[in-house]
Amino acid sequence: MDEVIQITKDIKAGNIKPIYFFMGEEPYYIDKLTEFIEDNILTEDEKGFNQMVLYGRDTSIEEVVSNAKRFPMMAERQVVIVKEAQELSRNIEKLETYAENPQPSTVLVFAYKYKTLDKRKKVTKILEKSGVVFESKKLYENQVGDWIKRVLSGQGYSIEPKAAAMLVEFLGTDLSKISNELDKLKIILPKGHIISAKDVEENIGISKDYNVFELRKAIGEGNQLKAYQIIEYFSQNPKDNPLVLTIGQVFAFFSNLLQFHGLKDKSKRNVAKVLRVNPFFVSDYELGARRYPMKKVSSIVAKMRELDVKSKGVGSSSTTNYDLMKEMLIHIFN
Repeated sequence: MDEVIQITKDIKAGNIKPIYFFMGEEPYYIDKLTEFIEDNILTEDEKGFNQMVLYGRDTSIEEVVSNAKRFPMMAERQVVIVKEAQELSRNIEKLETYAENPQPSTVLVFAYKYKTLDKRKKVTKILEKSGVVFESKKLYENQVGDWIKRVLSGQGYSIEPKAAAMLVEFLGTDLSKISNELDKLKIILPKGHIISAKDVEENIGISKDYNVFELRKAIGEGNQLKAYQIIEYFSQNPKDNPLVLTIGQVFAFFSNLLQFHGLKDKSKRNVAKVLRVNPFFVSDYELGARRYPMKKVSSIVAKMRELDVKSKGVGSSSTTNYDLMKEMLIHIFN
């Protein structure tokens, strides 16, 4: 995030490079940086003749370079943006010649999502020398809660630890998805508001009592009645509670629990670090470990792998979602 801030600061200060290559597994910052350049380098009057957006699937390196070599019209610079640039990965080395001597009046931007260039290759080294190469790395689950706090703090909000943990639990580590949900909350809630678990439950479509978070909790506590009530609710609301997600979350819980059993240092800080989970959830693993010994957890993990395959339609075409979830709970509780 510090590197993102520095890139935007440099651009605002007029320290603009001829090439920006944004790459990596996390598309959120690639999109944000690309949008920033799209919105801030040229004036609205200049954009008509001097700003061009190309798409990797519909263009070639040769066409990109040809456009980059053009001179701006009635402006100091032109901006050429290549979105979905990962589609050009097979021929990206062809960019070397241009990158060695880029057009100084062109700002060439690549949004190269879900992939990275090999840093040992010549093309990467040339791009780093001529411009800016930024890798947007995927955050681990235990890092996303802090990211949410930082983002909200910069916008005049704060958030309770449980609320942040719930967002990560239900939305995963996809920063774009989380950002969209935070935007919804900011429309509803006034600046200075402390976002609570109740705010998340009421405004992000998460049922207070019937969600994956509560299912995992019920399983960890051995609360069979509550667990069966939740899967019954899931079976009646499959769009909001996809089977693959449910199986995946329970599998992740027991996989982490297996790892928890093997830890010598079971301090809250170390568990959160090793399992890459929010510290808020460490107590769930402590409780689960007391209820499920390592041998039982190993058996559950093996069963969850089998159910994961079935949940994706392999060898269970006539089995309902409810039947698969029921099969899961029977194995866990017996």
